[in-house]
Amino acid sequence: MSSDAPYRAATPRSYLMCPPEYFEVSYAINPWMRPDSPVDADLAMRQWSALRATHESLGHTVATIKPVPGLPDMVFAANGATVVDGIVLGVRFRYPERAAEAAAYLSWFRSHGYPAVHEARHVNEGEGDILVAGDTLLAGYGFRSDVEAADELAEAFGRRVISLRLADPRFYHLDTALCVLDATTAMYYPPAFDDAGRAALASVFDELIEAKDEDAEVLGLNAVSDGRHVVLARQATGLARALAGRGFEPVPVDMSELLKAGGGAKCCTLELREKTTP
Repeated sequence: MSSDAPYRAATPRSYLMCPPEYFEVSYAINPWMRPDSPVDADLAMRQWSALRATHESLGHTVATIKPVPGLPDMVFAANGATVVDGIVLGVRFRYPERAAEAAAYLSWFRSHGYPAVHEARHVNEGEGDILVAGDTLLAGYGFRSDVEAADELAEAFGRRVISLRLADPRFYHLDTALCVLDATTAMYYPPAFDDAGRAALASVFDELIEAKDEDAEVLGLNAVSDGRHVVLARQATGLARALAGRGFEPVPVDMSELLKAGGGAKCCTLELREKTTP
């Protein structure tokens, strides 16, 4: 970290994760998935367990949802819902292979006492395409989620929503191309967005860290930040150096087996944002 880098403060978070008990790549719904390529289920479980342990070692709370047989992508908990101020907006998946995950996650929230749990009317794939930046919601669309989901987000959460069209099919969810580090700082891959999207991001964030091709291509942006610590793919070494130079603390993890389905640390981590009292 450079001597003039700003101080970054960590905030304890609560997360929901799903063990990859039934993880496999049996279909292809994004450019990363190769059903003919073998998956090491034991390695996937070890990598997931290490990610959970990493979150907990940083002072965060991790709850788990029971995986459902026949839903191999349920491990990607970020796609299960969006939770802001204790309000839950469920999801509606683009592809039928993942459709049943929506009900499983809604059931978890209802059984755990969340008072406001809303079913989605439009296609939205949860925190895969919906990121929180301070009081603003960023909503990706173009490959998975519908642009119309923005109105539903504003209605559910009462916050400003900025829609961002994704332009590169490799980065099919917003959380593969953009990571919110804190309310004023983010890292992103510029070619994943159109001109309007890049301009919108520049208007939201005071500081934008650009990922190089080699870091974006290992899903280095599919990362989890608590405001100081940034849990990201260990292969994204350039991003790690850039983060450290700006006062963040990179925390490398190996998610290579989950990457075979197009997922990383963020995909496996859904943040449970409870209502804060003033």
